[in-house]
Amino acid sequence: MRKRLTVIALGGNALLQRGEDGTFEQQFANASRTAQTICNIIREDSMIAITHGNGPQVGATLLRHDAGMKTYSVPAFPMDVCGAETQGFIGYMLQQALNNEFIKRGISRRALTVVTRVLVDERDDAFLNPTKPVGPFYTKEQAEQLSTSNPSLVFKEDSGRGYRRLVPSPEPKEILEKDVIARLVELGYVVISTGGGGIPVVAKREGGHYGVEAVIDKDLAAERLATILEADRLVILTDVDAVYLNYGKKDSKALSEVRVSEIESYMNLGQFASGSMGPKVKAAIRFIRNGGEEAIIANLNMLEKAIVGKSGTRVLPD
Repeated sequence: MRKRLTVIALGGNALLQRGEDGTFEQQFANASRTAQTICNIIREDSMIAITHGNGPQVGATLLRHDAGMKTYSVPAFPMDVCGAETQGFIGYMLQQALNNEFIKRGISRRALTVVTRVLVDERDDAFLNPTKPVGPFYTKEQAEQLSTSNPSLVFKEDSGRGYRRLVPSPEPKEILEKDVIARLVELGYVVISTGGGGIPVVAKREGGHYGVEAVIDKDLAAERLATILEADRLVILTDVDAVYLNYGKKDSKALSEVRVSEIESYMNLGQFASGSMGPKVKAAIRFIRNGGEEAIIANLNMLEKAIVGKSGTRVLPD
């Protein structure tokens, strides 16, 4: 009998808490606490795969590249390479933290990281309309100078804080390392993959792939991974305790258990913000529509209760 497979998508609070500077020590301490939480739900009859975000980390990496270029004339790397960098070091932190916790508890599991490429379509409309802000803030003059020297760069003013570069956010189509990930999961490894939505690549006409300047939504990529692996459950962890209707208003209401058609109707009414809960709800709906048994959206610190239906929002088939 096949073991139950759960894909866990970690939000930013798994590695960086609000108000923290983002030092390695802080992030590794958070990764260690996250590892403890994950270990609390690991069972002998279950398989686990993990994805994670990288928003703050890739932003800091772009800042380092920017500073290195301005101060020392060190060439900056493109977005896909920055994504690979952050996949590697975040994967290292989670892998180290999980393996330390396994040893401490006498759990016969091992975690490992797969740097993962995700296929996108070069004809995706997202490439014609970049919407995802990334990297450092610039003055208007700096943004104009950069866009003049490189007309392919698009900048937009961001909430009075300055101008930021916008990059496309195309739909994830395929996880290129899927066969390796699936095999390692079947062998009992806790596999960390598809970090930050994966490294976006497009197919070459002559065969092979090349990276592109884009950012894939991490929650939608987590759904792709869960569906491809034929997971039983997708768990999306964030810093709020559940999905809310009328979030932030006096009449807000938490959804505890909801059928997929019902939450889809709420989404179509514009209930969930595109920059926060929207992608998580969309990922949950897609997972269920593609054959998943249940999707859970919950607070990281309430993972144990969420797994047994005592916290968070459970999305179920009709």
